[in-house]
Amino acid sequence: MIYRIAEAAHWTEAQQTGSFASPDLAAEGFIHFSERHQVAGVAQRYYRGKTGLTLLVVNESLLPSGTQVKRENTRGGAELFPHVYGPIPLGAVVHSAPFELDSDGSVRWPSGW
Repeated sequence: MIYRIAEAAHWTEAQQTGSFASPDLAAEGFIHFSERHQVAGVAQRYYRGKTGLTLLVVNESLLPSGTQVKRENTRGGAELFPHVYGPIPLGAVVHSAPFELDSDGSVRWPSGW
């Protein structure tokens, strides 16, 4: 499983079009994802102070054949992150839930996660 913090407008658009393709796909050629243990750090770095977020869980085995998932670091660090080279069909999103950060930046995991 790989994880994506989605902004409300991007998740709403995905539900209308049938696939998730955030702006990073058009800008960089892939969609940024995280492993579970990376979600909190990504949330604190990039989503602090934002509201209306949704945490998506994607089962890689449900992605269309030919959709590449590469674990790489494109920003010069040592930690590898999953990058998906193509849109994500809604059928590959196995869980979604509202996602919030506390005022101190700590992650509030969805209930039951």
